[in-house]
Amino acid sequence: MHIRTTVAGFAFAGALLVGCSSTGSSDTSSSASPKATSSAAVAPAEKPGALTAQQAVAALGKSIPELKLTQVYTEANDPNHLLGRPGGYTSKAAFSDSRVSSADVEGLDNDAIERGGSVEVFKTEKEAKSRAEYIETIAKSMPSATEYHYITGGILVRVSKLLTPTQAKDYEAAAKNL
Repeated sequence: MHIRTTVAGFAFAGALLVGCSSTGSSDTSSSASPKATSSAAVAPAEKPGALTAQQAVAALGKSIPELKLTQVYTEANDPNHLLGRPGGYTSKAAFSDSRVSSADVEGLDNDAIERGGSVEVFKTEKEAKSRAEYIETIAKSMPSATEYHYITGGILVRVSKLLTPTQAKDYEAAAKNL
């Protein structure tokens, strides 16, 4: 029964996270949602040569051998219904990290953030920050929905809270090179 309650809690948290993106801003100083931003100039997603989410996951994987691509989303299977829509991301991909204990993610979908994370690519850094702020607002009222966020240009790297802060720093360092 405890497992069902936990799975139901994760499912509820996931349902809240798949809502519409916010275009407003909020206080993102919460220590429950660590994040990093890079001041390095990165081309917005609509410019030639910009990375797709799948390419960004592959680039992260060069530095993080525990990472494995699990899902590249399309307009048809995007759980958030944000792909290609106004204010939404231009591409999204999910990944797993073998350092996350399988016992901690039992019953979750293979592409659940808790299993490793995801990459969402936006046209601008402002849109990526807005999405991160929206997720962090939810996490403030639902600690089970917290995650690490790293933003480089228009790329938002979302990382599972089940990774230790030291492990998450691997993503922070790798995201700076995107």
